Amino acid sequence: MNRFVFADPNLCIGCRTCEIACVVSHQVDGMLSSVDSKEFTPRLVLVKNAHVTTPVMCRQCDDAPCAQVCPNNAIVLEDGYVKVIQSRCIGCKTCVIACPFGAMNVVTKMVEESKGASLFKRMVPQSQALKCDLCSHRDAGPACVEVCPTNAIQIIEPETLTETSKQKREAAALNDAVAIIR
Repeated sequence: MNRFVFADPNLCIGCRTCEIACVVSHQVDGMLSSVDSKEFTPRLVLVKNAHVTTPVMCRQCDDAPCAQVCPNNAIVLEDGYVKVIQSRCIGCKTCVIACPFGAMNVVTKMVEESKGASLFKRMVPQSQALKCDLCSHRDAGPACVEVCPTNAIQIIEPETLTETSKQKREAAALNDAVAIIR
């Protein structure tokens, strides 16, 4: 079982601090000043409607439907999380369709073509899949967890999930036993 980030919609206030932290965390220089609105691409999506506000991010699935459908094997389970190998990604969007949580996103940006030693450089579109990578590049872990002002976002370790499941089974069994006695 993989660790993943979980957001409690009962605590989320929709401040979008998690989105900003995510984008800053994934900048080469760690500065938001170098990002324009076209490049603001967090690896999570804040869902906001009349009844709920919560960030949706990758659940690091053990069976990873996104990885199963990727035609180039660009999505792999490695180092305890599901990662996208950008050099293999062709931006086909099959992972977006396969993800049951809506946590995959494909973004397209213009990059300078680097074929040959041409004197003429041209800009070409490049698409890539983005998803939560648990901020694997940070020793402190996911930036969204660190900055959430209401502690609505938590990292869930496999041991925590196992213990929570055990407690819920015990509570259910106790409730069933009480119902039988009545």
